[in-house]
Amino acid sequence: MLWGMGGIPLIRLLPGEVERDRWLTREEADRLIKVCPHLAALIRFALSTGCRASEITGLEWERVDLTRQTAWLNRTKNGTSRGVPLNRDAVAVLEEQVGKHSQFCFTYRGAPIRWDVTNTAWHNALEKAGLSDVRFHDLRHTWASWHRQAGTSCDELKDLGGWKSCNMVDRYAKFATENLTVAAARIESSKQGANVIRLSRLCHGPK
Repeated sequence: MLWGMGGIPLIRLLPGEVERDRWLTREEADRLIKVCPHLAALIRFALSTGCRASEITGLEWERVDLTRQTAWLNRTKNGTSRGVPLNRDAVAVLEEQVGKHSQFCFTYRGAPIRWDVTNTAWHNALEKAGLSDVRFHDLRHTWASWHRQAGTSCDELKDLGGWKSCNMVDRYAKFATENLTVAAARIESSKQGANVIRLSRLCHGPK
């Protein structure tokens, strides 16, 4: 453990997890998927589950249960296996891959994907989609950001993403305020007459 001034511990930043904060809007994600057909399934699955590239390319059918909507990963970054709940979008992606390969879920031209997903084709797709400075791992940041915008708590996100502590997901807390915009607007001056309940009339009947 490294210590800084005042006895405060210094937290070592993990590459790709804390240093960057690049995420895509829904519209940007749709543009990328349309111009990147050979990686579209991987991109859609990443945006639906938050899985890393190696976890997706290494996913085998024996570790997938579409009926229970669950996948089990044995190749995670922190070295521990974990289960991944599959939402309807993720299930739809996997159902499209059924029958393409007997062992691996995601393939290219009938063979398992062994190459780096952020190769030249990836960068060409980014250019076509009008995007810059985007790595495949940023899809995980996008997934987490979308979850926080939708109201998913940090504790829930920690478990969904397989992080060991909430320190890794605290960075997404800023996105949680966006889903409170409607609540914040309830006391706007323009709505005072419509939203104020006259308690005196509710508590006391006519005399």
